[in-house]
Amino acid sequence: MEIGKDSIAAHNEQYVKSQQQRFEYATSMNERTEDVISKLLKFQVAIPSWALGTGGTRFGRFSGGGEPRNLEEKISDVGLIHRLNQSSGAISLHIPWDVPQDYQAIKELALHHGLRFDAMNSNTFQDQPNQAHSYKFGSLQHVDKAVRQQAIAHNIEVIEHGKALGSDVLSVWLADGSCFPGQLNFRKAFQNTLESLEEIYAALPENWKVFVEYKAFEPNFYSTTVGDWGQSLLLANKLGPKAFTLVDLGHHLPNANIEQIVSLLLMEGKLGGFHFNDSKYGDDDLTTGSIKPYQLFLIFNELIEGMDAKGIDHGTGLGWMIDASHNVKDPLEDLLQSVEAIMLSYTQALLVDRVALTAAQGNHDVALCQEILQDAFRTDVRAIVSEARIRAGGAVNPLALYRELKVRENLIKERGLKTIATGL
Repeated sequence: MEIGKDSIAAHNEQYVKSQQQRFEYATSMNERTEDVISKLLKFQVAIPSWALGTGGTRFGRFSGGGEPRNLEEKISDVGLIHRLNQSSGAISLHIPWDVPQDYQAIKELALHHGLRFDAMNSNTFQDQPNQAHSYKFGSLQHVDKAVRQQAIAHNIEVIEHGKALGSDVLSVWLADGSCFPGQLNFRKAFQNTLESLEEIYAALPENWKVFVEYKAFEPNFYSTTVGDWGQSLLLANKLGPKAFTLVDLGHHLPNANIEQIVSLLLMEGKLGGFHFNDSKYGDDDLTTGSIKPYQLFLIFNELIEGMDAKGIDHGTGLGWMIDASHNVKDPLEDLLQSVEAIMLSYTQALLVDRVALTAAQGNHDVALCQEILQDAFRTDVRAIVSEARIRAGGAVNPLALYRELKVRENLIKERGLKTIATGL
């Protein structure tokens, strides 16, 4: 299914008067509205291929029907999202779930939908059919060199797939760790991981980056070999200038100060990218902004301050991607909501009066610092985000149009009710 310009134009026509009134008010309250819109037009959030089907838990998975059965249909679904919001112009693939059969045809399909290929993700947290060695006790950390070499070879294979598609980032997340005290020699596990990553790093093309993701717990619950941003940063520093830390908002212990983490990583020039989601308890992978929207705003506040201090372009300087799981929602609706929440928080953070905030910080005016931040956070920026989307050719209300066009119903007609997305 594809959404035509006429459908979007007819949808937007319903909102012309109300959008104009809301945008005029927003403009009257914010002198920098046009500058903000120019930044929004360049800001794109990549959609991961594995988030297009219904997610699940250890206890069950309930398919919603019409899920993409192959890479071509995944690209088509991301194209639908991007057509509606004009802010999702990239797809991130996971290997071996998304191995192309025809690279040129896949590239042409992505181009047709206005998409580029974002980070390529390796998988050493699952055993694949006919795999020679198991990752049950780790991959790049494993005590058996043969297992490590198998994981290294897989990551190099992922780089080759990415080169053929035009990607320039390898994203590595490791489930490696231990569940019980004494099970693992921490020092040797970390050293094995570093040596394995060094071989992968050596295979990177000149213009590529590698993002090292971290996670505090799960699937291992006593230790994780790359368990926090400090361990990831240590690896990135040892590997070299093409290695960076990847921050997933759900990969922290409860109440971690993620905004401080991103600030320091930016200061060190080692923040590579983001996986957006939200959580109440741990790595819940919920819709971005659904639980802790103020935290998301505060993170963006530090991101903008840090990027501007370094002269980093907001749209292209870091990798922006969603990483979520949808057990009870239509995945495409969830992704539309997540992108909207990201754009809203980004916009609010752009409106922070940084001159006033810097002065208040210098004067130790704690109450005023809070007021300046909360004033921006409480600003209704929906009309500004909608205006940017309209100018880019998107829908005023992407979720509403998605439902008006009965997209899920049409996907079920095309693909069937019992389809299950590949890789999940």
